[in-house]
Formats: sequence, C-alpha cells, structure tokens
Amino acid sequence: MNSSTNRYLIKNGRLIDPANKIDGEFDILIAGSKVESVGKGLKNNNAEVVDAKGKIVAPGLVDMHVHLREPGREDKETIETGTLAAIRGGITSVAAMPNLEPQAVDSAGMVKRVNDIAKAKARANVFVIGAITRNREGKELADIKGMKRHGAVAVSDDGASVQDERLLSAALKEAKKNSILVISHCDDRRISGQGVINEGFIATKLGLRGIPKSAEYEFVRRDIELAKKTGASLHIAHVSCKESCDIIRAAKRSHLAITAETAPHYFTLTEECCVTYDTNTKMNPPLRTKDDVAAIKKALADGVIDAIASDHAPHSLHDKDIEFDKAAFGIIGLETSLGLAAAELIGNKTLGWAGLIARMSSNPAKILGIKRGGLGKGATADIVIIDPDKEWIYEGASIASKSKNSPFIGWKLKGRVTEVFVNGTPHPPLSPKGRGEGEGKFLGASLCHT
Repeated sequence: MNSSTNRYLIKNGRLIDPANKIDGEFDILIAGSKVESVGKGLKNNNAEVVDAKGKIVAPGLVDMHVHLREPGREDKETIETGTLAAIRGGITSVAAMPNLEPQAVDSAGMVKRVNDIAKAKARANVFVIGAITRNREGKELADIKGMKRHGAVAVSDDGASVQDERLLSAALKEAKKNSILVISHCDDRRISGQGVINEGFIATKLGLRGIPKSAEYEFVRRDIELAKKTGASLHIAHVSCKESCDIIRAAKRSHLAITAETAPHYFTLTEECCVTYDTNTKMNPPLRTKDDVAAIKKALADGVIDAIASDHAPHSLHDKDIEFDKAAFGIIGLETSLGLAAAELIGNKTLGWAGLIARMSSNPAKILGIKRGGLGKGATADIVIIDPDKEWIYEGASIASKSKNSPFIGWKLKGRVTEVFVNGTPHPPLSPKGRGEGEGKFLGASLCHT
C-alpha cells in the first residue's frame, strides 16, 4: 500500500502520551505517515478502523541502547532482524551503538554506511550513535563534528569506557560545541580488570573473578564531574548499582544536565542467577545484589533513572556456549523489555503505565533529541497498541533476533504488543500464528526471578 494515502482510525483505547500530557480514552486518526488528529469520537472519514478497546495506545517505544552488529557481524544480528525483533517488542525506534567489528562507527562515512543499510532493510527507525574515540580504542577523538553532520544523534564508546580523563574531557567539550549527547559506559578497567561477575559471596562461591561496584560508580562520579566542568550533556548507560543511583541523584539535585538509563535485567535479575554458570547471565556491568535491584527500582520510580533501554547484545552460540570466564558479555532484549518491565515494575507497583511509557518512549526520545515519543497533531505516526493484561510466554522458537542468548526464554510475561505502526504503516509484531496468539506452553520461570 502507498503510505501517503493510508488512513487508519484507532478507537476506544486508553491513549497514554506523556509528552502531550494525555492519559484517557481518545481516538487517533492517521493519514499517511502522520497523526492527523487526536480526540474523542472521531469520525471514520474513510479510514480503516482499529478497535483498541481494553488496550493501551501509546507512542512507539524508543530503545536508546541497541547493538545491531551490522556491518561486520551479520552472523550475530542484522539491521533487518534486529529491527524486526524491535517491532515484536513494540519498539519503533532504536539507537544503534557504534561498537561494530572490525570497524566501529567513528566517521561520517561509517554513519552514512549504517544509515544506507537501515534505509534499505530496517523495519523500524534506526538512529545512529557514533564512537567517542577512533575505533573505540580510547587513544584519540573520533570525528564527532563529521558524524553529527551526517546524522549521528549521540556519541559513545559503549562496551568500553574512555579511561583517559583528559581525552574524555576533550570529547565532552567537542560534543558541547557540536550540540551532541555523550553516552558514557562507566567501567574503570583498573578496578574491574578481568572480572566476569559481581564481586561478592557468589563470585567467591563459584570461583569466578569479581567486578567491584566501584568500577562503575567511581567512573559515574568522574564523568559527571567532567560534564559539570565542561558544561556538556551526559547520559549514563546501563546503571546497575545503588551507589551509581545515589551519585546521579545528587547530580540532578544540583541541576546538572545528566540523564541515565537502566536495562530490564538490572531490575529483574540478581547475581544469584549466575550460580548455574549460565553464560546468559553474564553481562557488563554484571548482575548485582537484591539491594541494588531495589535501588534501581526506587531510582526509576523517583525519576533519577530517566529511561529503560534493552542493551540488546546478540551473540552467536559459540560466543556463549563455552566456559563462563571466556563467554561474551550481554544478552538480547528487544522482544522482552516491555514484558519484563510490565511484569516487574507495574506488577510490583513501582510504576504505573504512564510512568513506564514515559521511560520507554518520550524520555529516551527527548534525551536523544529525536522527533519521536509523542502523538500530537502532525507527529510521526509511530504507535504501539498493548493488551496490558495479556500474559504470554517468551519462546525460543519464535524469537525474531538472529541470536538466542537470553535468560528469559520460558518466562511468563505480561503486557502483549498487539499492533505496531511505523511511520503510519502497520506491522504485525507477533508470530505468523496470528496477532495475540502463539503464547505456547508455559515452561516455568527461572529460580533466580526476583
């Protein structure tokens, strides 16, 4: 169909649009790729009607921390398969991290290359994040100005920290000059070393090298101080521990331009999950303690942590099905982020649906400075429709991602995506069995579930 002539009327749903302060029963009329109108009792006007009775209608989710692996490691993921997984999870926009192999996104040419692939293959919107340093090696600055000019929305050496304080300071100054966000992966390698799991009793019991929490929070402290000195905007990625939350909370009280994200595994799992040596529980930063999980939830509830991002990190079987020490860090998460957040945060009354949508849509869009995350008149029609009470099973056989490295396979989740619109075009988000179907047999949740 020609999207310029498509017309859809979404009726009877609970519209939650935090960016426009809307939470109530409203209709949305889509014309082409845009929202034509929002209101009560809108007329059909030759539009195809989508009945959302009993469901939540929201701006398409924005995942600001995704590894798509292409170009370079298409054996793990491609832009096409990664964005299909995103659609399955109600995510209509992803920010692609720069740590590609063998070449990071550290130049205008690489930004253009990723954008060209996305234009041809992506199912969802792809926004490119460039590297802070050349090939993420932490030795000299990447072409931040050139990458911004060619469409990069932020810079990050994610997967590695910029260890050199003077170099990071220079990067923050350059980023401020070019009005681009710096996203910091906080890991002091002098402290974390060759660690693979949170430092503590579990690490000792398993005979695995530990990663102290100070490896994260001391660099959170350092990077915030550098942002304060340079006046640059700073975003802290994948916050995992209580001390980091406390430092960020203090920075926000001082009205610094600091934002932060966490990932669902940091408010759902603990280090105790690692006792089976399942390498799908190995991630960086590592899973922490129950106290840290509680602190992450509190920080989400009070707005200290602004966004929830998947940190979707696909790995092939031979990268994971090996000894814990040697296995790659990271898990996939695009298809489970919403379901885990709904089950854990809404189910435990940490957040309401409006707060969750803000942290998964309008807030990350605002942080990245992209025109998404809202459904006012004239906005891009990126929309997700969610059945909030529908329980479903995350089954390995139906995973859209090219990789299957998830500790959540077999889990019962809540909050099922039923329809997704990207730029006004509907995309079936679920399996070929049909929308709302394919729940399958309940395999049982892991013993490490909090």
